[in-house]
Amino acid sequence: MPKYEAVIGLEIHAELDTDTKMFCSCKNDPDEMHPNVNICPICMGHPGTLPVPNRKAIELTQRVGAALNCELADISKFDRKNYFYPDLPKGYQISQYDEPLCGRGKLTLQNGREIGITRIHLEEDTGRNQHPEGKDYSSVDFNRAGRPLMELVTEPDLRDAEDVELFAQELQRILRYTGASHANMEKGEMRVEVNLSLQEEGLAEKGELVGTKVEVKNLNSVRSARLSVAYEINRQGDLLEDGKEIVQETRGWHDTKQATISQREKEEAHDYRYFPEPDIPPLSFNEQQLDERRRGLPELPAQRRARFAKEYGLLDEEIAVLVDEKPLGEYYEKVISELLAWAEAENMQDTSRLPKLAANYLLSDMKGLLQEHGGAITDTKITPENFAELVKMVATDAITSRVAKDVLREMFSTGADPSVVVEEKGLAQVSDEGELLNVAKQVVEENAEAADDFRNGKEEALKFLVGKMMAATKGKANPQMASDLLKQAIGS
Repeated sequence: MPKYEAVIGLEIHAELDTDTKMFCSCKNDPDEMHPNVNICPICMGHPGTLPVPNRKAIELTQRVGAALNCELADISKFDRKNYFYPDLPKGYQISQYDEPLCGRGKLTLQNGREIGITRIHLEEDTGRNQHPEGKDYSSVDFNRAGRPLMELVTEPDLRDAEDVELFAQELQRILRYTGASHANMEKGEMRVEVNLSLQEEGLAEKGELVGTKVEVKNLNSVRSARLSVAYEINRQGDLLEDGKEIVQETRGWHDTKQATISQREKEEAHDYRYFPEPDIPPLSFNEQQLDERRRGLPELPAQRRARFAKEYGLLDEEIAVLVDEKPLGEYYEKVISELLAWAEAENMQDTSRLPKLAANYLLSDMKGLLQEHGGAITDTKITPENFAELVKMVATDAITSRVAKDVLREMFSTGADPSVVVEEKGLAQVSDEGELLNVAKQVVEENAEAADDFRNGKEEALKFLVGKMMAATKGKANPQMASDLLKQAIGS
């Protein structure tokens, strides 16, 4: 029996982050809950109105294209895509057909696979059909109609659910890093459609695409995209192994059933009767303008991952969080800048511990507090300068790691300087040998069995006793001194 492989291409739409819609001055507001308030005669397609392209939307699309190593077109035009549907107010959609803003490009995934980009074009979005439960009618909200919508089409280079997940995640990051879109899939700001077929292994590499294509829509999260692809590969594989044919159709993902569901069968290619948009002249860009798009790119996610690994020596999972959550990564870099300036002033020779120490408190304790209170790093009362001071106090043994957690919680609540919190609450680390030896002797006396276990070679018993000593000093004892003094007390 032949072995099969998946051949997958993606179509991804992203709502662009502009103040106004694509061809009019109506507000582009994805959070507007009241229907049909951000509309005008232009986006509603009234007779005699003239569309005017949104310059920022064009520039953002070109910026994404540059980030994906695409060919940026020097000549581009808009076209009318004709079809009739209730959420399309004009009876046609202004889109791009044969001369898109961006041509072929590529995106390298974190698993090393290179995915070709076929094109990126710009169009206007449609309205939104609404179907009230229990009612015998539907309504249309046109707030979304006319919003600038970027569409990216890939080559059929993806092979499995992991490829799809990694591509969607990386594109989402690039959209955010370039400022093109917030790309929140739960708000419909980024939408994924999958075209998938199975065919005999090795044919795709020869350029032979002979499998029957199934399109999967209704994918409102990266997770549903991954799950639907994995399900569809298994479904089609089972059919082929049973000698059955794959039906060319459109399917949707049913999250409750964790399955794809058939929506429409035997679809033929639509004749959209594309023709150039007569009300918008072709767009022309000189080489200087296109170079500005390329040179104006910010640091991209892949570049940041490589730099964080090289400069800070962080773990892959730590880097992943700091890159995925861009504001958190920016906060971290401000903290590091403060710490390195302090280290230089102190003539510190080895600063390798500082980035890791800062990442530990930021990604565990600080992030935990943010999640607990439902906040974002941009809303915190703790300035990067104060966070750096807290890390510095731990690095210099001014406070213990245990106390640092309590200090951070107080800072999170009040925004106070860490040194003020430590002084007011008497949390400075205790390193007085005489004072700590008395505590150690008391701990040994109260936990004689654990002391005997340590004498008999059980190293874990010492950790238990150190914990007791830290509890007795409310976390203020120098941990290394506590361990040494306990050994002394046990031996005396």
